[in-house]
Amino acid sequence: MADPLDKATASAPPTLGEGCLSRYDPEALNSEDGTEFPGAAALWQDLLATAAGETPANTSPSTQVEQDVETPAPASRQRS
Repeated sequence: MADPLDKATASAPPTLGEGCLSRYDPEALNSEDGTEFPGAAALWQDLLATAAGETPANTSPSTQVEQDVETPAPASRQRS
């Protein structure tokens, strides 16, 4: 039986650097790499405004970032 991974066609773009300094080579990237996110700039501005305590300019339900959400602390384990 042939290895099913031999038919894989996806591969990561070339990288620069090593270890924690590794990053994709910007000169090797093209329009086929990545994803479209047309609302990224507006979301970033809203996040910055929220962090500064201001009301975001775009407060539509689809882009509104929930605030004041607390993550519950993990339950402590008691040993018997």
